[in-house]
Amino acid sequence: MDSFLFQTFIYLLAAVVAVPIANRLGLGSVLGYLIAGVVIGPMIGLVGSETQDLQHFAEFGVVMMLFLVGLELEPKALWDMRAKLLGLGGLQVAGTTLAVMAACMLFALPWSVSLAIGLVFSLSSTAIVLQTLNEKGLMKSDGGQSSFSVLLFQDIAVIPMLALIPLLALPELAEHAAQAGEHGEEAGHGSGFHLMDGLAGWQVALVNLAAVAAVIFGGHFLSRPLFRFIAAARLREIFTAAALLMVIAIALLMTLVGLSPALGTFLAGVVLANSEFRHELESDIAPFKGLLLGLFFITVGAGIDFAILFSQFWFVLGLTLGVMALKALVLLALALFFKIKGPDRWLFALGLAQAGEFGFVLLSFCVQSFVIPGEIADTLLLVVALSMLLTPALFIFHDKVIAARSDSGQEHENDQITEKGTAIIAGHGRFGQIVNRVLLSNNHKTVVLDHRADLIEGLRKFGARVFFGDATRPDLLHAAGLHDAELLVVAIDEPDQAIDLVRHARREHPDLHIIARAEDRMAVYRLYAAGANDIIRETFDSSVRASRCALEALGMHAYEAEKAITVFVDHDRAAIRKLAQVWKPDISVFDDPEYIALAKEVNAQLEAAMAGDRSALHDKTDRGWTPPGRVKGLTD
Repeated sequence: MDSFLFQTFIYLLAAVVAVPIANRLGLGSVLGYLIAGVVIGPMIGLVGSETQDLQHFAEFGVVMMLFLVGLELEPKALWDMRAKLLGLGGLQVAGTTLAVMAACMLFALPWSVSLAIGLVFSLSSTAIVLQTLNEKGLMKSDGGQSSFSVLLFQDIAVIPMLALIPLLALPELAEHAAQAGEHGEEAGHGSGFHLMDGLAGWQVALVNLAAVAAVIFGGHFLSRPLFRFIAAARLREIFTAAALLMVIAIALLMTLVGLSPALGTFLAGVVLANSEFRHELESDIAPFKGLLLGLFFITVGAGIDFAILFSQFWFVLGLTLGVMALKALVLLALALFFKIKGPDRWLFALGLAQAGEFGFVLLSFCVQSFVIPGEIADTLLLVVALSMLLTPALFIFHDKVIAARSDSGQEHENDQITEKGTAIIAGHGRFGQIVNRVLLSNNHKTVVLDHRADLIEGLRKFGARVFFGDATRPDLLHAAGLHDAELLVVAIDEPDQAIDLVRHARREHPDLHIIARAEDRMAVYRLYAAGANDIIRETFDSSVRASRCALEALGMHAYEAEKAITVFVDHDRAAIRKLAQVWKPDISVFDDPEYIALAKEVNAQLEAAMAGDRSALHDKTDRGWTPPGRVKGLTD
């Protein structure tokens, strides 16, 4: 069956099945799309020759991606991160390009081909790396922030790369393609520069500058009135159509004057970064970008030539590992130069060692521009795909080997803890430091442990007495005086480590009073089961205060609002103790009939208490205070 509906059904079915499974396995959506393409293409043959035409259409998703990247790049934000963005990112792209280029020239490839290949492998996978860093909670680490800066520079660097690659064209490839009659449609897709035919070089340059100026001028002065006019109609679909029209029009203009469509849409995105319509444009364009990119990756997977892979498997695998090793060495050298320390250095080097999704785009563009021969590009396409497939293994290696070994103090020796106090505080972030300050101001001696060396060094400049060390390690916890302490405050970010810490402390010191920070109600139940005495939900108190303000804003007197909130808090604390008794760690609360029944019961009790006679909330001592009436225009 070759009908359009059948092919659409196959592509969408492959995406809907493969991507959730890949995400569940921690592989990321990009690899899910690639695997889906491999399955429906080379493996079972449900799709075939139409993938090449679909790939040209789906490449427009890359144009939309760069428009969205531009929307997020406010000039001020770029200036604030200029050191890492330009220094670390620029040196990474340049260093990797030159290193790969040199290696290719050793294999007797022309310098222009070698340079193009270096540009392809200088890029990393933004989708895979950012998703993995977010999933593992590493985005805010030094390695995560450095990786983000490099990825951001790489996304920007794609623009000049697309402009440079046509200048590297090999005359013999273009001549051979023209003689073979293969130039027509592909060149039209890659260039389409018919309006520029016959113009002198200086005229072409002027037209290019005029086109860029038109995009900037139009984006700054014309887009706002246009979107205001369209928004006044209050028809969401028309606004979406207008957003797509703008992107397509800019891409068409850039194509007609001989520039990359991605360049124009990127510039338009930067111009609109401070626009009041920015978020609306993002929400309208993002679904189309995601679907088109997903379709593009599926076509890439479906187009992988497994005959080449199986015929030279060890060569392709060795080439893949060699490229990743070379790239990792460049990244590691930059990490040392920019003083990225400890496991963050290896996170940075290993996390960005793969080739990226833009490598597929650049390889396709290189073939269309007669820069890289098709047979070499086919092999390199396999190298890009395999490097992305190997990336999850690198992150697992970092977690299980490098990060685990860092606990032994390879880069920063654990402090010798010579003091003991009545309270041990594990974690000195935004939660733990407040508890520590309150205890110290009330003449209680504390022993504070935190495993972030940069934080420890900074706090000591302010005179804070904080020890470097991982509080989840039993030996450090005992050195801090676990058996002599009266109180343990668990304020670390990692929920699983907090559970293990509470369980160990309760087992070693049964009479110890343990106060633990919890992210949500499920964390409360787990900490309660582990042995914590007091469990503080991170946002509960602030949410309660906000609720009291909401009641007052809706007309309730401040005194009555305070009493209502008191009833709610007391009831919630009692209810959560009851629910903790029936909570089962191996069953979702949504599938636990006993939990659901008790939850309904306690909720009904709360509603009855809140809806009861308000006078029942008062006692004789309350009547001694009659608050004044609210004065209009005054607040607490």
